[in-house]
This record gives sequence, C-alpha cells and structure tokens, in this order.
Amino acid sequence: MLAPPAMAQDHSAHDHSAHQQAPAPAPTPTPAPMDHCAMGHLPPEQCPPKDDHTNHGAMDHSQHTMPMVDRSVPGAAPESAVPPRALGGPLHAADAIWGTDAMATAREENRRMHGEMTTGMVLVERLEARIPEERGEDGWLWDAQAWYGGDIDKFVLKTEGEGEIGGSAEDAEVQALWSHAIGPFFDLQAGARLDIEPETRSHLALGIQGLAPYMFHVDAAAFLSDRGDLTARFKGEYDQKMTQSLILQPRVELESSAQDIPERGIGAGLTKIEPGLRLRYEIVREFAPYVGVEYEAKLGETADIARAAGDDPTGWKFLLGIRGWF
Repeated sequence: MLAPPAMAQDHSAHDHSAHQQAPAPAPTPTPAPMDHCAMGHLPPEQCPPKDDHTNHGAMDHSQHTMPMVDRSVPGAAPESAVPPRALGGPLHAADAIWGTDAMATAREENRRMHGEMTTGMVLVERLEARIPEERGEDGWLWDAQAWYGGDIDKFVLKTEGEGEIGGSAEDAEVQALWSHAIGPFFDLQAGARLDIEPETRSHLALGIQGLAPYMFHVDAAAFLSDRGDLTARFKGEYDQKMTQSLILQPRVELESSAQDIPERGIGAGLTKIEPGLRLRYEIVREFAPYVGVEYEAKLGETADIARAAGDDPTGWKFLLGIRGWF
C-alpha cells in the first residue's frame, strides 16, 4: 500500500506557533529639527511668534502656510497676501551672524565699488582720411569724446571736425556736457557747444545718448545758437561681430535745421544724410584700423544752395581710418 500524498496528511494537530512572523522592529525616531529660537541662537526679533493654542492636534495649520504668489501672472494676489511676519525681520539679518560692525564695513565697500566708483575714458570714434570717388580734394575727419564720473552723473567732452588734407579745418566744434542717467541704458545730456570753424558761434545743447534695443548706439541732440538758429543731429551705429576681432559697423548720421542759415549754406528741413559702412580689425580692444565707404548727400533746400554754388550735393567716399580708446 502506498502512503497518501503529503498534502493529504492531517495537519490539524500541527503546532503553527513556530512559523508565525516575527514582529517588525520599531522605526527609528527621526530627531526633531533644532529650534534655534528656543536655544537662544537667534535674537527674538527673528523668531516667529509662539502659538497660544493648547490643542495642537486639532489646530488648523492652513493659516500658517505662506501662499504661493506668482506676481508675473496678471491678476495675481497683492503684497498684502503675504503674512506680515514674512516681512517683519530685521533690515540686515546678516548682522546677527557676522556682527553689525563687520557687515557695515562690507556694505560700505560694496556701495563704493559698485555704486559710486568714478571712471574715465577717452574714445576716438573716427580718425580717418576721406577719398572722394571723383577727382577732388581729399579730406580728413575726427570724431572723439571723453568722459569722467560715476554711474549716474558724469562730465562729457565731445569734439568733431573735418577739413582738406594739407589744409586747416573747415568745420570744428567742441561740446561740454553734463550727463545724467535716466535709465539703465540712456543718459540725458545738457550743456554748451562752441563752433570754432567756419566761424565762432555758441549753442545750448540738449540730447540723449545710449544703447537702444538690439544694441544700436544712439546719439541725438538739438542745438540753439546765440543767433536763434535751431538745429538737430542724429547718429546711429551698430557693431556686427564677424569674428572676435573683425567687426562690421553700419552707421548713419542725419542733420536738420528749423530755418535757413544762409551764411552756412543751410536751408530749412532735413539738410544732410551720411550713411556708411566700416570694417575694422581690433588688433587689441583699444586699437583698431578700419576701411569703409560712405555716401554723403545734402537734401532739400540745402542741396539747391549747393547746386547754385556749383557744388555736387551728393557723392561717395572711400574711408581709411583708426578707432581707439584708453
């Protein structure tokens, strides 16, 4: 006779106590976060107020949770939605750790280095020879400026002029300006302009200079002369990097006058436009020779005055120059 299968055996009397699962070990308690306020590590003004509730198990903590406020979305919650105690800390919380004297010294040094440092610069924007397309008198030109001051206010000196190679300057002027920052990228400039050639004439000057969107350099000003003549000038340029050292610069200059100025051959309206293109190579950042071309055109009544005098109001010029700063 074969023995019955093991699964058919009677286990009713078998002791199962030896196979019972052993109790799981008790979890290791997580240490409570250190209460720096209770231990006296922080001054009382940096600690939150204590709750007076006795039944902490039933306390609603929702009122103690800072709301998530996204102020970039139109219609977001106002500043008043932030609990007052979130803004109730000391003005300089680092003083509690590093000491008032040490932090006051650091703040003063940071303010001096990044807020009130005075700097200066001399920039020769254009120093060039100008060769016309048709046979004629070759010319030369300078355009430079210098400034000294801080981030907000500075003194600016500008000068420009031109003449014939081998001859004296035909046009020359100097501007002395106070420049005040009216935004992160633009300065308001006011002061005086003195024309040295072709005749001595003084002007009041008011304009703006700065960096327009898309990195366009802009310099625009209006001038009121001591003879009541109101004129304006606009300069715009853009530096397009071909490489780290090779830079292509489109540039345009516009001039206008509110009235005729016969002694200077100027008619009312837009008087002149000079678009040009310069390609410079920065041997070092401070020194860059360049070549270029420029189209000069007198406009409107000013062009008519030039034709009446036997001059061509338009023409191309080949440019060879140097740009530098220190």
